[in-house]
Amino acid sequence: MGWIYLIVAALFEIGRPLGFKMADLHPNRFGLWIMVAIVSMTFSGVFLYLAQKTIPIGTAYIVWTGTAAVATFVLGVVLFNDSASVAKIFCAVI
Repeated sequence: MGWIYLIVAALFEIGRPLGFKMADLHPNRFGLWIMVAIVSMTFSGVFLYLAQKTIPIGTAYIVWTGTAAVATFVLGVVLFNDSASVAKIFCAVI
């Protein structure tokens, strides 16, 4: 169950930078998107806490941050036309 909690935590962690980006792009809905970011951070932390009950903290943290970072990179490229140079893709893969 710990690994399921960890994946859920990583998925919620994507909501933080996504909420911040959307708040910047849609200033008329700034409060809504900041709230999305805050709620996402909260749930991410709760599920990371639950995952760490059965998964070593180092393993949980690296999977949580790595999964969320790569997913956020991909979303940036796909949804926001962020650049995807060979160097950036290489770093994301590593």
